[in-house]
Amino acid sequence: MTVPTSQEQAVEHEVVGHEVVGREGVTHPARIRSFTRRGGRMPQRHHRALAEHGPAYLLDLPRQDAGSMVQPGKSRLDLPTVFGRTSSVVAEIGSGSGDCVVAAAGSDTDRDYVALEVWRPGVAQTLAKAAHADVRNLRVAQVDAGQALAELFAPGSLEELWIFFPDPWPKKKHHKRRLVTPDFAETVATVLRPGGTWRLATDWADYAWQMRDVVEGCEAFDNLHAGRLADAGDPAVDPQGDRGGFAPRFAGRVLTRFELKGERAGRVVRDLAVVRR
Repeated sequence: MTVPTSQEQAVEHEVVGHEVVGREGVTHPARIRSFTRRGGRMPQRHHRALAEHGPAYLLDLPRQDAGSMVQPGKSRLDLPTVFGRTSSVVAEIGSGSGDCVVAAAGSDTDRDYVALEVWRPGVAQTLAKAAHADVRNLRVAQVDAGQALAELFAPGSLEELWIFFPDPWPKKKHHKRRLVTPDFAETVATVLRPGGTWRLATDWADYAWQMRDVVEGCEAFDNLHAGRLADAGDPAVDPQGDRGGFAPRFAGRVLTRFELKGERAGRVVRDLAVVRR
């Protein structure tokens, strides 16, 4: 995902009132959203992709309302039933248009993949790419992953969780909207199995430092690359000096247009890889 612009998308309210009332009249607590809701109409090819490939790939989940939040306590995935087998499962949050997760699932058929994406056109593109590649070990959920992660996945059910280029919310007053926080790290620790890996990447330096501080501050994780400095040529100065903690580029992360856009803007990508204790 990339930085939102006013022309491309309307920003979701910071806090949706003091409470949210669903269609059934159920009241749900308000929460700060970590994503932006993108405006505009979908082209017909996206509607066709959803209609043609949704039955094979798109998870039908109980919703709180017409939005992206799932019903608490009623949305747990039975992964062996979903995939028709028992295998290790990798989830990607913010899968965008699906380039990374479709490539990963297609080249790693021994594991199953779940893509979590709130942007409906991105979901449609993911379905189309998965169908074109004849990928069978992928399912897609159109959800607010910050709310849905612990609802969808049982404790210890994931082998890996990926979050690549989440919305950076670069303005300081918006940092509270960022997805990777201490509370979220505890949620990730719950759904990952012991020995499971949490992979992250961002091309915003201060968000990378925040991510590192969050994962190293969570007792449930060990940083696989503690002390390793960012790659050579990084112009940003870490406020904590030579603390480091960044991983080499993850080979399983395909080069996307968002990463290329950041490179052209002079931003350096920082990866993190931490393991659940």
